[in-house]
Amino acid sequence: MSRQPNPATQVPNRRRWVGVGVLVVQGLVVACGSAGGDVSEDAATPWPVTAFPELPAAVRDAPEERVELGRLLFYDPVLSIDDQTACATCHSEKWGMGDGIPRAIGHGAGLGAGPRRDGPNELRRNSPALYNLAFRPSLLWDGRAETLEEQVPIAITSGDELGLDEAAVVRKLSAIPEYVERFTEAFPDDPNVTLENLSGALAAFERTLLSNRATYDAYASGRYELMDEEEIAGMFRFGELGCAECHVPPLFESETFADRRVPEVEGIVDRGLEERTGLEEDRNKFRTPTLRNLEATEPYFHNGSVTEISGVIRHEIELSGLPFTDEDVRLVRLFIHNALRDESHNPIRPISVPSGLPMPIDPAGPGAEAGVFDPRQ
Repeated sequence: MSRQPNPATQVPNRRRWVGVGVLVVQGLVVACGSAGGDVSEDAATPWPVTAFPELPAAVRDAPEERVELGRLLFYDPVLSIDDQTACATCHSEKWGMGDGIPRAIGHGAGLGAGPRRDGPNELRRNSPALYNLAFRPSLLWDGRAETLEEQVPIAITSGDELGLDEAAVVRKLSAIPEYVERFTEAFPDDPNVTLENLSGALAAFERTLLSNRATYDAYASGRYELMDEEEIAGMFRFGELGCAECHVPPLFESETFADRRVPEVEGIVDRGLEERTGLEEDRNKFRTPTLRNLEATEPYFHNGSVTEISGVIRHEIELSGLPFTDEDVRLVRLFIHNALRDESHNPIRPISVPSGLPMPIDPAGPGAEAGVFDPRQ
C-alpha cells in the first residue's frame, strides 16, 4: 500500500514555504487571490483534493457516429471559404490543441499550419487550447459562447476565420455523398445536413478532448510515488503563491475573468470582457485558461505576447507582490510541465476526409522536441 508523503520531509525549504503560505492567507496575494488554505504537516497537497468532474450527459450519451462525424469535420477544410483551412489549422493535437503562433490566422494562408502559418487574416487573439471543454459554462476568451454548439457557428461564419455563411456550408456538405450518409447515421431523429447538426457533431467530438490522466491526477488519487520531491515542491509553491485560486485543481482553470496586465501588442485594440458586457469595470478582463498541457500551447495569454512558460510564471508572481527567486519559477514550471501533462485523449488525425481535400500541413509540435527543455536545469 502506498504511504502518504510528509511534505515536511519531502519538500525542500518546507519551513520557508509555510511562512510564505501564512503571508498569502493574510492577503498579500493581489492578482492571483489567496492561497488554498494553510497546509498541515501531513497534507499531500496544498489544497483540498477534489475528484475530477463526472462527464456530463452530453458526452456520455453522444452516439459514436456523431463523434466520428465531428472528428472528420474538424480536420476537413471543406468548412472554409478557401478549402484549405480547417478547425485543426488553429487547434492541432501537435500544439496542445492550439496552433503554436501568437494569434490565430484564418483563411487565405494556405495549407501551412503551426509556426509557419502566415496570411492576411490574423485575429486579435491566441487560439485557446480545447482540453476539458465539456466542463466549461462559457467558451472563448471573453466567454461569449455558453455552449460548444453556440461556439461552432461563430468560427465557421466569421469573416476572418473560416469565412462561410450558413447556406454555403450546408450546400458544400450536401454535395458530398459520404457526409450526407454520415449525417443521417449521426442524427437519426433529424437526418439532414444542417448548421445545427454540424455544430452538434463538432461539439460532440470536441467534448472528448479530455486531460484527466496527468501525473497529478494519479498522485491526487493516492499514488504518491508518481511525483518526486521537486515536483511536489513545485506543487506546494504553486499553491502557496495563490495560483490555485484562479487555476483551480483539478481542471487548473476557472470561470474567472481578470485583467492580468498582459503586455499590449502594437496595432491591436482588445477590451476583452467589456466588449461583451459593456461595463468599463470589465475592461481587459479575459477568462482564466487551463494549465494542462501548457508546455505545448505556446505562446501565451490572450494576445500571445509572452513566448515562454517561465515568462508567464514570472509575470504572474510579480503581480502577486510576493518575493520569489529563479528557483521558485523553475519549480512551479517543473510541476506544470511534468505533473499536468496528459495527451492520452488527443485525437487521431484521419488519413483522409470525405471531401477529398488535402488537410492542413502541420509541422511537428513541441512533443517532438521534448529534449529541448530540461525542467531540472
